[in-house]
Amino acid sequence: MNVLLINGSPHAKGCTHTALEEVASQLHQEGIQTTELHIGTKEIHPCIACGACAKTGYCIFKDDPCNQAIELGEKADGLIVGSPVYYAAPNGGLCSLLDRMFFMKSYKYAYKPAAAVVSCRRGGASAAFDRLNKYFTISCMPVVSSQYWNAVHGMTPAEVKKDAEGLQIMRTLGQNMAWLLKCIDSCKTTHPHPVREPQTMTNFIRE
Repeated sequence: MNVLLINGSPHAKGCTHTALEEVASQLHQEGIQTTELHIGTKEIHPCIACGACAKTGYCIFKDDPCNQAIELGEKADGLIVGSPVYYAAPNGGLCSLLDRMFFMKSYKYAYKPAAAVVSCRRGGASAAFDRLNKYFTISCMPVVSSQYWNAVHGMTPAEVKKDAEGLQIMRTLGQNMAWLLKCIDSCKTTHPHPVREPQTMTNFIRE
């Protein structure tokens, strides 16, 4: 089994990576592999709602990590998305990537356990955490919890490593993710995924 870790920080080895690394350490102890995808510092396109991905399953923009994230997410058994907190929200570049990764393609990740992780200096963590979870709860993805909201605090990786409670939250998250992945794997033949009804979409404005 493999869990995709998306590092939504511009810093490849910064605070967000430090939090994801702590989660990964528990997954590895449970025999579960991880793949970390760092979104980098180059421009990430916003979704332009062209709808082309409905036919191809991929985004028309091929010069940023979005299509790589789509491929890795489809192959992975679980997903964890990490982000620094910017004004009580996730990194804007990460949100642009996730908008395109999920728009018309969320069926690729349905029923895969998912979790969000955020890193902040002091405040805004719960709002950023809530925003990231929206991608999962609209996509039939079971959201993995921990013993508290999934946040670490610190301005540097060294400071994050001093956040004893935050690191424990990350380890608990890793343990819970591993447990749920194994539970799903053990019953996939006897209890397959639900058969979904055709989607009903209701617009609020009527003629």
